[in-house]
Amino acid sequence: MANNKKKSRGRQGGLQVATLCISTSMVLILLGMVVLTVFTARNLSSYVKEKLTVTMLLGEDITDSEAQQLCGKLSARPYISNLEYISKEQVLEEQKESMGTDPSEFAGVNPFVSEIDFQLAAEYANNDSLQWISKELKQLPKVTEITYPQDLIDSVNKTLRKISLVLLILAGLLLFVSFALINNTVRLGIYSRRFGIHTMKLVGASWNFIRKPFIRRAVMLGLLAGIIAIIVLGIGVYMLMNYEPDVREVITPEVLVVTAVAVLVFGVVITTLCSWFSVNRFLRMKAGELYKI
Repeated sequence: MANNKKKSRGRQGGLQVATLCISTSMVLILLGMVVLTVFTARNLSSYVKEKLTVTMLLGEDITDSEAQQLCGKLSARPYISNLEYISKEQVLEEQKESMGTDPSEFAGVNPFVSEIDFQLAAEYANNDSLQWISKELKQLPKVTEITYPQDLIDSVNKTLRKISLVLLILAGLLLFVSFALINNTVRLGIYSRRFGIHTMKLVGASWNFIRKPFIRRAVMLGLLAGIIAIIVLGIGVYMLMNYEPDVREVITPEVLVVTAVAVLVFGVVITTLCSWFSVNRFLRMKAGELYKI
């Protein structure tokens, strides 16, 4: 009879741990998705900004060697991430393909000028920076004009700021909801042992001694739930990368590592805090109060 009771308690305890682990893992998966999205959005912001092209028009009399020297000087500028020199002959060929006719036949000469197309580092891809960059570059010899999509840059920056703000608010709300859900789940697990806690208190056990096994169990639960959440998220990211390989540009190994560490840390910290608060709550209760909850 005693063995049957022990087996029954063992099954109930195992089922309780499995339920706690699964519930916590599901919450951590949602939290991990938000963390992954926030950091991916930051990389996407930099990626989009660094793809915006600024065009530097050069003088008609500039030679290829002078243009190459100019490119060398520009490459040393901290705000330029990538550049490409396009000669006026290349511009003419591109226009022939796009227009289906040769503009030089009507003008008698090549009407186009050489240009240098460059992309800015993400932190400089805004109209404020571009104003002083344009002013500086126009002072270089053989540079006639600097053109860039001002309206597009404004639109991109405003949209990215709104997206970042929404994601941060969502992350804050989900963190609060995650704490509440995990707290309820952990409290339910400790609730069934509230009389055992009270008994240990009556025989003179210190609060730290009583708390220790619950905290240890919470840490292990947080680690296990975090590992399960990381595995599920990893499978999801792997499938996404196979379906759309271009996402590798924004979902970098650094983002994956940060997300995995964040999920593990959140899992351990939240379960530990919840266990601490729950045990303390039952430790403060008197015997009569234990029957009222």
